[in-house]
Amino acid sequence: MHTRQNQKNLTSAQKKRFTAAVLELKRSGAYDALVRTHDKYFVPDRDRKLRVGHMSPSFFPWHRRYLLEFERQLQEIDPGVSVPYWDWTTDTSPVSSLWADDFLGGTGRASDRKVMTGPFAYDKGNWTVTVGITESAFLTRNLGRPQNPIALPTAAELQWAMDDPTYDVSPWDSTATAGGFRNKLEGWAAPKSERWRNHNKVHQWIGGHMTGGTAPNDPAFWLHHAFVDLIWDRWQQRHPGSGYLPAAPLAVGDLQRGRVIARDEPMPPWNVTPREMSDHQGLYRYE
Repeated sequence: MHTRQNQKNLTSAQKKRFTAAVLELKRSGAYDALVRTHDKYFVPDRDRKLRVGHMSPSFFPWHRRYLLEFERQLQEIDPGVSVPYWDWTTDTSPVSSLWADDFLGGTGRASDRKVMTGPFAYDKGNWTVTVGITESAFLTRNLGRPQNPIALPTAAELQWAMDDPTYDVSPWDSTATAGGFRNKLEGWAAPKSERWRNHNKVHQWIGGHMTGGTAPNDPAFWLHHAFVDLIWDRWQQRHPGSGYLPAAPLAVGDLQRGRVIARDEPMPPWNVTPREMSDHQGLYRYE
């Protein structure tokens, strides 16, 4: 079993090993395959297809399995590497160590959002974006969106989601406003004065490639989602009697039948169920 650490506590050697493993995964082509997987399963709820990655109850277990896939591939390169997490309620500066030249690199330049610093800068020659043809070949970011400022989620916004004892509610999509931890944390259940909360707000705060289905083109994606995974863990500990919903496949006639995953239904592309992904005992722990 390995440990996922808060990124702010990583040593310079740990940062170097993590970024080196990510660069090797990119060089092999395996990284871009992971980006394509995320894009394939990024299905908006206006579509009639199955939604497994986003805007649906399986948001948490699907991303847990996806993160494990990434982490296992990194560990085939370097067994001592694990995915760090970024607590965006406390580490909120665009110039924090997370965005330093020795780790993820910083924001994009004003003219075209092109990331110029760090190991994933296009000009270093090791990070060409190939998935997401509407975007540029270079990694883009716009930390904090200075021209139209947006703040990272606050501890109070996170607490608002954590306090909800119900995992998810009908209609099990981005419009589920009657409550539900999943939609509040994923970030669609925002007041009319805002468009996003929590998870979604972080994607918007980073900007650039992080704002679409091919968001994993930015390695910051994994640190963000490791924290999302940790939040699910904390919510489960806080509400031990509240399990994944829907518990059973939806009834015939329900408009969401066949479009969302119930507790014991398999999630593509791995055919594991939300129940099987409901804890990570024996796999990893958070520090």
